[in-house]
Amino acid sequence: MLHVNDLNYSIAGRPLFKGATLAIPDGWRVGLIGRNGTGKSTLLRLITGEIGPDAGSLNINPGARVGVVAQEAPSGEISLLDTVLAADTERTALLEEAETATDPNRIAYLHTRLADISAHTAPARAGAILKGLGFDTAQQALPCSAYSGGWRMRVALGAVLFAQPDLLLLDEPTNYLDLEGAIWLESYLRSYPRTVILVSHDRDLLNTAVQYIVHLDEGRLNMYTGGYDQFEDVRRLKLEQQMSMKTKQDHQRKHLLAFVDRFRYTASKARQAQSRLKALARMQPIAAVSESHVLPFDFPNPEHLAPPLISIENGEVGYTPGQPVLRKLNLRFDMEDRIALLGANGNGKSTFAKLLTGKLKLQNGQMRMSKKLRIGYLAQHQIDELDGRGTPYDHFRDALPENTTEAQIRNRLGGFGFGFLKATTKVDDLSGGEKTRLLFALITLPKPHLMILDEPTNHLDVDSREALAQALNEYEGAVILISHDRHLIDACAERLWLVKDGTVAAYDGTLDEYSQSLLQGGRGSAPKLASVKDSAAAREKKRSGAQKRNGISPLKQAAADAEKKLADLNVLNSRVEEALARPEIYTEAPERAQKLMKQRADLARMIAAAEERWIDAQQAYEEAMVVA
Repeated sequence: MLHVNDLNYSIAGRPLFKGATLAIPDGWRVGLIGRNGTGKSTLLRLITGEIGPDAGSLNINPGARVGVVAQEAPSGEISLLDTVLAADTERTALLEEAETATDPNRIAYLHTRLADISAHTAPARAGAILKGLGFDTAQQALPCSAYSGGWRMRVALGAVLFAQPDLLLLDEPTNYLDLEGAIWLESYLRSYPRTVILVSHDRDLLNTAVQYIVHLDEGRLNMYTGGYDQFEDVRRLKLEQQMSMKTKQDHQRKHLLAFVDRFRYTASKARQAQSRLKALARMQPIAAVSESHVLPFDFPNPEHLAPPLISIENGEVGYTPGQPVLRKLNLRFDMEDRIALLGANGNGKSTFAKLLTGKLKLQNGQMRMSKKLRIGYLAQHQIDELDGRGTPYDHFRDALPENTTEAQIRNRLGGFGFGFLKATTKVDDLSGGEKTRLLFALITLPKPHLMILDEPTNHLDVDSREALAQALNEYEGAVILISHDRHLIDACAERLWLVKDGTVAAYDGTLDEYSQSLLQGGRGSAPKLASVKDSAAAREKKRSGAQKRNGISPLKQAAADAEKKLADLNVLNSRVEEALARPEIYTEAPERAQKLMKQRADLARMIAAAEERWIDAQQAYEEAMVVA
């Protein structure tokens, strides 16, 4: 289906592809992965011919139809259903011609062809796709202009899926889907009968919807069999083998060089030395593993508040008096809570978040909040509210008290990966992932007791998502997650709440069970609901999660203390070595030289012991993180 041959392409002098080669046979479903900025979206543009390569070629089977999601969301007064149906251009053209054709032979051909492509079932197929993406029958009849840009992008996705191109190219399709839509898309792609290239950072989607992984790394395209987890295992093993081979080669080179240096000018050994020099020249150096550093998320921990942080009794909330969106709210939040909100978009998750953040007030009922409670709220629309002409430094300076020094501002920015250059880069020039990091940095400045995170993984690559999950598990405040990323929910959430049928209730089941209920019965299926009050199992899970986090914090601190102690000893040792490196000290101050040499010996023993303590502490912390 697709052949990429010796592809080279650069942007502004920066090479994205360097002799890249790839072959994807017809019918393969492939996940394309790589760090942000490596060129994944650029490869899709090269495949469609939107841009051309600097060198090399990309060849697609002759006559193959290539499908991509339209960059501009559909608009106008055409209904959602008709918009999707129009994506099958052959069916549309045949139907139009059938209305005016007069030649009997042509009419016969048109009707035969319409039967061959199952034109009569097209409305049902298009409706099923739209339902999977979150539109019920009544909504499908509404015009595109009735919906916001995000919802219309779902229609654009539905249109390209309905057209069933021979080569389907999808670039982060779950970014404008809710969890329910992402689950449906995963199931749809799993049985897609043609070729798919899927750019995604969603581990669950990459584990189940594709058969192969193509990793874009250092300008090359490397193919792996299986989903993302298999790729990660194989790649980790390859990197370990590469490092082992490099270590062995370095020892070998060092041994050969030592022999040459020792015997180069010894007549009896000159020939052997020359032979070893030739061996060194023939030895192809093995490159060191060069993995890009993943910047951590560093969330400051708040002071502890007595429970509950928030309690709601018989609450009703909405936008119009007498017409509540959510009713019968009987809920509470504590510092140790880790809750994921399930439920299709439009069921009230955003309304619930606005209630908690104070943007909406209860119409009926009572809500009590701790007087000292601080809430951090992250939603994707906030990216558009950042000042594009300002820099991260400007945003922090405006958010912090006036007496905050420049050094303090830069220190806080550094904790989120904004070094000197990035801190002074205009927001418009930052990547989507960097803008998301900036939002996290801003909402956590006041050390919130509760973070409400609405689709926090959009624009983050797989490794950054792992760093986010780790930071959330270390954070000592409460977290409410609204996310289509099931891996993040599995890694961080300890309880599931379902927003459905005008209320919020605890979901008495697992995320896998929820996914299965959606696939088996559609979005209208009845979920497993529990009492809004925690069951004994839920309370135990919450206690267990809090105990794990409380147990992890001392281990993390112990590892940090051991690392700092080791660094201090190394600094002191460097000063001693620097002093002993001065020749005059041995003649002008022999007693001081003697003391320094003794100190150097003592430091060597102390550094060895400190290294051992640091390794043990770090290992204990990492093992605790895996268990948690």
